[in-house]
Amino acid sequence: MSTEQQYFENAITLDSYMAQMESNQEKSYSIYEKFELPEDPEFIHLLKEKQPHVLVITEDWCGDAMMNNAILRKMVEAAGVQVRCVYRDQNLELMDQYLTNGGRSIPKYIILSKEGEVLGDWGPRAPKVQEFVTEKRSILPEKDDPQHDLHLKTVIGEISDGFAWNSDFWQAVYEDLRKTFIEVLK
Repeated sequence: MSTEQQYFENAITLDSYMAQMESNQEKSYSIYEKFELPEDPEFIHLLKEKQPHVLVITEDWCGDAMMNNAILRKMVEAAGVQVRCVYRDQNLELMDQYLTNGGRSIPKYIILSKEGEVLGDWGPRAPKVQEFVTEKRSILPEKDDPQHDLHLKTVIGEISDGFAWNSDFWQAVYEDLRKTFIEVLK
């Protein structure tokens, strides 16, 4: 099996990934353009100094990836940090090392040292965003209910719309990413 650094070396850049998205591209670029990176010189200095590599496990149909990848991109561009992306469904061996509660939830950000050592990971959601998703999903009927699938589509649409326009979520993602990066880089 390949190491995380080998996956990183063979992956595509985050900007290339976003440029070739087939789903959610417009929304992801909209978030990227509208999100204003907070003034945070100490954090940006830490990123510039440590120069971590970030390996992203993602898929463009994923609403969480649509939002989080745009925030991550803005953050790492300010510090010149290298980010590379792999598609989850083509890299299940890697994905299965980074499960969330037993599931293949994405995006997953694997933070590596310049030398390729795994320092930590983040994803798929900031806690504030998870609260929103949990609240939205709480109204769904049981899975065996004939109306479940119809309601699920509606709820997923509402969640995706929330991700696309709610700047409080974008800030929550930034803050949680910042916290994780500081913890693993210090």
